[in-house]
Amino acid sequence: MKLNKKKKADLSVRQTPVNAPARVGNKELFSLSSAAGYYEKALYEELRKQVPIIDACIDKIIRLAGGFRVKTTDERFQEILDAFSQSVRTGVSGCSLENFAGQYLDSMLTYGFAVAEILYDKSGLISGLYIARPSLVDVREGKTPFEREYYVGRGSAAEKVKDSSNILFASLNATPENPTGVSVLRGLSNLSAILLRIYECIGQNFDRAGNIRYAVTYNPPADSGEKAFAKERAMQIAKEWSEGMAASKNGSVRDFVAVGDVGIKVIGADSPILDTEIPVRKILEQLISKLSIPPFLLGLNWSSTERMSSQQADILTSELEYYRRQITPVIAEIARRFLKQCGSFGEVYVEWDNISLQDETELAKARLYNAQAKEIEIKIQKEETVNG
Repeated sequence: MKLNKKKKADLSVRQTPVNAPARVGNKELFSLSSAAGYYEKALYEELRKQVPIIDACIDKIIRLAGGFRVKTTDERFQEILDAFSQSVRTGVSGCSLENFAGQYLDSMLTYGFAVAEILYDKSGLISGLYIARPSLVDVREGKTPFEREYYVGRGSAAEKVKDSSNILFASLNATPENPTGVSVLRGLSNLSAILLRIYECIGQNFDRAGNIRYAVTYNPPADSGEKAFAKERAMQIAKEWSEGMAASKNGSVRDFVAVGDVGIKVIGADSPILDTEIPVRKILEQLISKLSIPPFLLGLNWSSTERMSSQQADILTSELEYYRRQITPVIAEIARRFLKQCGSFGEVYVEWDNISLQDETELAKARLYNAQAKEIEIKIQKEETVNG
């Protein structure tokens, strides 16, 4: 990847810091600034950091997408291609095309698009794959409708990438208004802000009333001379109460004995605690519906008998197959370039593992029914042959 100023672009270090969403007091501001595009990618990163269920949904999608095997029609090079798929370096995090596909899909889901680069060594062979952070790269429309231009950096410091022949680009949910793709997290900022505000209030309430505090009140009789000694009596009661509470910390029970009208109340015990279960559940339902993950897969047992129905499994399977279709061309392009280096011009295709979301019992029943149906068909064919 070369720049106009004849400097090699290093996407891992050529970055301009992007400020996180502003924070005023204890309130998280998830609203975008006037320069929405500048902070939008940082906003999505903050959503994943501060709302664990969003991060868990994306991780589940990546794992449920499953593994794959890259195959070629030229069987002479299949073994070499398998070795390349298992050993190709993917930055500093590991190796294999499956590792690359997981990181690539993670970037697409979070930012709406993913950018990677095929790296070559001095001999011209593929040395590894590098996945750039989308927050460091700007993708713009080129001079023609089918051309893309890549810029590294921000604002006036952004430099155009001169040679983009080795760049791998894929977008998610692209529209005419957003040709570079749309993140699955779009629209979740306001809901996440409300959810965090509820959690923050819960924490503040427990800071105030979670650690139980007591109010000890001494009311001397009106017809006695105890009022003159009210201060001394209050100090004695406070001392005895403190000693009794200190003794309970060591596991011993100490009674509190006082003379006169002494009242003991728990501070805040009469105040009703707001029910947060329903609003939190409503917000989580909105978040999870956007990410298409069944609640019980995230540990949310909203129903005692909740399980995945066949309809839910079909819907989730279609979602996962859509994500597979987005990254399949990128994987095939990497394998195609590798085979050309080896002298093969065979066709390349990606064979994904079957998505299994049903119970093993249901799958076993399905196989049994299929076998019984096939056996019946064979008997009918034999009878027809004999009678014919």
